[in-house]
Amino acid sequence: MKLINYLIGPICLSICSCAVLPADTQIKIIAFNDFHGQLEAPGNLRANAATAAPTIPVGGAEWMAAYVDSLKAKNPNNVVVSAGDLIGATPLISALFHDEPTIEVMNRLGLEFNAVGNHEFDEGRDELLRMQNGGCHPSDDYSCQGAAVGTPVPFEGAKFAFLAANVQDTASKKTLFAPYAIKTFGKVRVAFIGMTLKETPTIVSPSGVAGLEFTDEAATVNGLIPKLRARGVRAVVVLIHQGGTQPVTQAADTINSCVGNLSGTPIASIVNRLDDEVDLVISGHTHQAYNCLLANKTGRFISVTSANSIGRVLTDIDVAVNPKSGDITSVTAQNKLVDRSATGIVADTEIATIVSKYRRLARPIANRVIGEITAAMPDAPANAAGETALGDVIADAQLQATAAADLGNAVVAFMNPGGIRSPGLLYPSSAAAEGDGKVTYGELFTVQPFGNSLTTLTITGEQIHILLEQQFTGCHASNAPAEWNYPASDTTGQSFNRILQISSGFTYSWSANGPGCDKVARDSIKLNGAVINPLLNYRITVNNFLADGGDKFYVLAKGSKRLGGAQDVDALEAFFNNPNNDGDASRPGVKIAPGPQNRINRLN
Repeated sequence: MKLINYLIGPICLSICSCAVLPADTQIKIIAFNDFHGQLEAPGNLRANAATAAPTIPVGGAEWMAAYVDSLKAKNPNNVVVSAGDLIGATPLISALFHDEPTIEVMNRLGLEFNAVGNHEFDEGRDELLRMQNGGCHPSDDYSCQGAAVGTPVPFEGAKFAFLAANVQDTASKKTLFAPYAIKTFGKVRVAFIGMTLKETPTIVSPSGVAGLEFTDEAATVNGLIPKLRARGVRAVVVLIHQGGTQPVTQAADTINSCVGNLSGTPIASIVNRLDDEVDLVISGHTHQAYNCLLANKTGRFISVTSANSIGRVLTDIDVAVNPKSGDITSVTAQNKLVDRSATGIVADTEIATIVSKYRRLARPIANRVIGEITAAMPDAPANAAGETALGDVIADAQLQATAAADLGNAVVAFMNPGGIRSPGLLYPSSAAAEGDGKVTYGELFTVQPFGNSLTTLTITGEQIHILLEQQFTGCHASNAPAEWNYPASDTTGQSFNRILQISSGFTYSWSANGPGCDKVARDSIKLNGAVINPLLNYRITVNNFLADGGDKFYVLAKGSKRLGGAQDVDALEAFFNNPNNDGDASRPGVKIAPGPQNRINRLN
């Protein structure tokens, strides 16, 4: 209420003006990120970061929907948004059907806007457009199962909008999807700008992003602000598939923390350069939960959130907008668990039915036992050198699949750690009741869900050394020799040490204290005990993603005499079914034991 002072003679009076300012419009934003098609409950989350027990049962699409409905009931002015990787790297129940189940479930959950993430491009531009527009897959009979699960036929496509502000067609310079969407709440309008990380081409197979270019995130947002102002929009929310990390264990008591203020992480750098018109950033990509206030380019602190991954957490955000100015006046955010054990929350029956029917369709494939393990092989944590038992097994499987002369004549295989997904291979029996230690195809697929194919190629011993150096932070275009194949634009290199998993017989040592581009001693790189000769050629096996220089292993793009091979998951299944791997030829399948993890040696 504006006060106007009037001076009448010697007396000063304060009189209320007749105009009464309208109350702020209250809006509820419900956000999540990195769902990765996790239709079924993914398990438990620690209750306390300090201890592994007790745990809380979290996630599941029908429970997510129940929490979304509960939050929406608190405010009719609401919107549900996602910060990318809604699809891609999904469990078999979604991936077998080309992620159509996830889209159908999200339509019924009420999702309105999804910023594209890097995994949205796993199957390429045309398939992503089909996800938006609908229609059956051109060549796969597992597509369009609506008649069996109670959804429309042909596949209905997303009833929500994919947003891609920084993804442009290289030729036309038009964005692949709309750069932003504007939603009206009463008399106020809010813009949602959606985008993925600019490094997407380095972490997606080149065929998936062919003909597309990815622009700088902050520059893209700032360039859209004048256009939004011209349309009378002053309330701006950014949905971005890029994020940060905080040095704490992800648990129920840490999901709203912001230890270290995400210092030095990509999302902090982006927010620090954002126009002052942006008041809220909903982020993802790193699979962490945090609730932060970070400075924009004017030094003003704005809310930056992320909601863990695979449906375990939702972010409940209350935003107030002044209807006269159109500006956001306050933001209050809180990460909340999707707790299946909470009282008063009832799972969404329609979504539960759809998921159950897809589960039934996938069950014969998913529950097939393909082998056994003697102990758990989780995807993490790695040992001090960066090696995991599961990574060793996968690399061994890929070498076995390509060692024969007619299959590639490979002598060593390398596997990128990002291609090995949680939770790895667990020892206890799953809900399929296959028995402790037995490994099902569904569990195997969860570990390697990308459908990558193996590629065997020739590189020199010196290029193998370069490959190993490209694993580590501190090596980039600014300090690497020109022949190391770094693009001039990559002045940062790896954002964290990305240790390749290696097959049996290959060993090397690296120094954590070594300078960038010089952490691996050349004479420590050995194959079957003999030092690699930098001048000789070697046949190596990687997946097609790495073969094209993915994950910033640029030197692999120079590999020659390429030969395509089996899909990675098929190679892993074959490894489990080879009696030579445990010496017992009397029975099909083998019991794979974790090895000693001594192929990689960290010196300090």
